[in-house]
Amino acid sequence: MNFLRERIAPVALDALRTVGARDGWLVETSEVVRVGFGGAVASVELPGGLENSTDAVKELAQHRMSGVEGPAGTGVVAFAALPFDRGALSRLDVPRYVITQFRGGDAWLTRLEGSNDWAAMLSDVDAPLQETQNARSITYQPAPEEYAHNVALAVEILRRKEIDKVVLARAVVGSVLEPLDPAAIATRLRKREPLCMIYSMPTSDGWRFVGASPELLARRDGSTITCHPLAGTIALPPNVAPDDYQNWLLGSTKNLHEHAVMVDDIVSILSRYYDDIAVDPNPSIVSLRTVAHLGTWIKARTNDGAASPDALDVLRMLHPTAAVGGIPRASAYDLIRRLEQHDRGHYAGPIGWIDAHGDGEWWVGIRGVFVNGTEFEAWAGAGIVSESDPIAEREETKDKLASVLSSVLVDRV
Repeated sequence: MNFLRERIAPVALDALRTVGARDGWLVETSEVVRVGFGGAVASVELPGGLENSTDAVKELAQHRMSGVEGPAGTGVVAFAALPFDRGALSRLDVPRYVITQFRGGDAWLTRLEGSNDWAAMLSDVDAPLQETQNARSITYQPAPEEYAHNVALAVEILRRKEIDKVVLARAVVGSVLEPLDPAAIATRLRKREPLCMIYSMPTSDGWRFVGASPELLARRDGSTITCHPLAGTIALPPNVAPDDYQNWLLGSTKNLHEHAVMVDDIVSILSRYYDDIAVDPNPSIVSLRTVAHLGTWIKARTNDGAASPDALDVLRMLHPTAAVGGIPRASAYDLIRRLEQHDRGHYAGPIGWIDAHGDGEWWVGIRGVFVNGTEFEAWAGAGIVSESDPIAEREETKDKLASVLSSVLVDRV
């Protein structure tokens, strides 16, 4: 296929977000919004998920590109919400149109040659006016008491030193009266979580995953990789200055241990492929609307740019990190499947994009809600270590679920 890249005048952010969130692909940070729309005109299949050896970059590079030069992510770009299961069937979609717009106003359009109705599609979009709704039904999977019991079982295993850390998640499924508008959810999340990446992606099972991820799994820019893993959490009560809570988190032995285990694991993996790795000496606070996390910036660089792993190669190395899986990875994953008894699907899987040069940006698919008509599903997890308290971990997931669903529901779950 032939694609054309051109510079365009800045587009209204509300229109971009609405088109991407409702029917396309949306990856929006405070610095740049990247939107695909107009349907998928090409795909890269990953029959074995991230375990598959398909060279996605080579497939993307087979499409011809003409027009002006542009930065990474402004040429032929494929988007995806990948499943948590590394071996699950996956697909990367190339949209008919991709608009990349930076905070300063610079904007690029990549379009399938011969396609010219992008401006009309943006001008004809209906504004997202839907308000939050009352729940018609709510079901926890598992029930709160069962989740706390699962945490207790995991703690006993951790105390026997069989596993260093495992992340256990639980879900809430339900329905509302009116079909949910993903664009309204994304708009609310943009206002509530300005530090997060706002995303909206179609999933392979016909649902749409909309959320606000605070966690950058990996950004690949040539020979450099940047990661910002999060682990260690405290709830922030409403209408209270967060300073004392954040200071407590910075001094919490349990949370600092959980965070250090994760950072050490990522650094160990990257050191096999990269020559220079720089790590923040201490974690910093990432403060969101209802919770605060510990976060650490990690940057890795290889001296041989030609041999630099592409963005999907980096996902194969890192996913799932200890922030959503555990350590050791295989043993923690086996325990997750045994205790959760409910397939995570796309929850905690990578969300983002990759271009024909191998550059890309992938975030951890958390703090989101799956929507399909009037139905919804949301997940939240907690990192379990040997010092974990089952009741405290249950309450942490409750706070996370309430925060996510506040973009959908009037009432608190």
